[in-house]
Amino acid sequence: QVQLVESGGGLVQAGNSLRLSCAASGFTFRVYGMAWFRQVPGKERDFVAGVNRLGDSTYYADSVKGRFTIFRDNAKDTVYLQMNRLQPEDTAVYYCARSTSGLRITSRANDYTYWGQGTQVTVSS
Repeated sequence: QVQLVESGGGLVQAGNSLRLSCAASGFTFRVYGMAWFRQVPGKERDFVAGVNRLGDSTYYADSVKGRFTIFRDNAKDTVYLQMNRLQPEDTAVYYCARSTSGLRITSRANDYTYWGQGTQVTVSS
């Protein structure tokens, strides 16, 4: 079965960095686009970043553009989110998701069919 397992979350001070990883299994990873979303209690899940199946096209939310980088290693069936210059407003549970498409990356949660369990990122001021 499809599994997405996130890791790398934690507590960091503002201005520091974290790298999240999402290990995929149960499907042919290189066929699908992947994305990261985040959610805080009481709010909807928000798109953070996406990458197409080839890894040569990426898409970012305005709030993280220039600070976060999404990339993938198809040999390791893993997608990453490098988060630099973290801010307290980045505090959330971060989820990895598999797109229904290989090449078209969107910010709509409905376009993603499988989700990981989430990893908590907390940024202190």
